[in-house]
Amino acid sequence: MKGIKTLLGGILVSFAALAWAEVDVNTASAEDLQSLDGIGEAKAQAIVEYRDANGGFGSADDLTAVDGIGEKTLESIRDDVTVSGAE
Repeated sequence: MKGIKTLLGGILVSFAALAWAEVDVNTASAEDLQSLDGIGEAKAQAIVEYRDANGGFGSADDLTAVDGIGEKTLESIRDDVTVSGAE
């Protein structure tokens, strides 16, 4: 019984860590982007399309160039995103 509790505890900790993991907007799939607050299927696809057409994002602030992503959405996801390759 103790082994089962330990295993279940480990699984819960793993899921909690995933829930707090940052999403890299330069590498994430549309499905991964949908884990962000306020990002549904259409906005996630718009992020991927913008990234593909423009070579990625230099900072989180660049997300506002994507149709449908304004300052309010950016502020709600800012702490949950990272940008690979950003200086």
